[in-house]
Amino acid sequence: MRHTPHFLMTEADEVKRLVDGNPWATIVSHTAAGIVASHYPFLLETTTDDEIVLVSHVGRPDELAHELGQHEVLVIVQGPHGYVSPAWYPASQFVPTWNHVTAHLWGVPEILTDEENFRVLGELVDHFEREMPEPVSLDVDEDTARRIAKGTVGIRIRVTRFDARAKLSQNKAPEVVDDVIAGLRGDGPYASPALADEMERVRSASPDDQGGREAR
Repeated sequence: MRHTPHFLMTEADEVKRLVDGNPWATIVSHTAAGIVASHYPFLLETTTDDEIVLVSHVGRPDELAHELGQHEVLVIVQGPHGYVSPAWYPASQFVPTWNHVTAHLWGVPEILTDEENFRVLGELVDHFEREMPEPVSLDVDEDTARRIAKGTVGIRIRVTRFDARAKLSQNKAPEVVDDVIAGLRGDGPYASPALADEMERVRSASPDDQGGREAR
């Protein structure tokens, strides 16, 4: 990502919050055949410290295309983002921008056993089905679910480093931030309530806790 140290997110908990709220991610691998990218949902595994551990699965033969387990991969997580029009700025400020919350995470995937993979698949289904009025589980027909699961390969990625940014107009005056948030909450073509929520969250945080503070 572009080097913007004043927008850095340096806390693992902030990155975990981003992953938890935006589980659809991109896996990028630099393989012997070239660069490969795929898209899958990820969950966080519970840890007792600042470690970030991701679990997911890929469909066969993606595990071969990515050479999973042989080298480091990059996982890109994209949170709320959107165009910021200069119509929301004072007349003297006419250059637009794009606000976003993004994390790049690196690690070497571990290949899960068939049993671990099935457990993770079940957790993925349960995680997303919890929002439904009548959640469906793989337990409905475990035999069929296990047969289908054979077409997938489970992975665990222990994140060894990350580069995350929350670019949310922290470099603008408070009254300009107010106007941008109002524009994002409006009914115009670039309305984005989720992005406005992120800006509100950063604005309400104390200076020592803001996601966009400089790295220490």
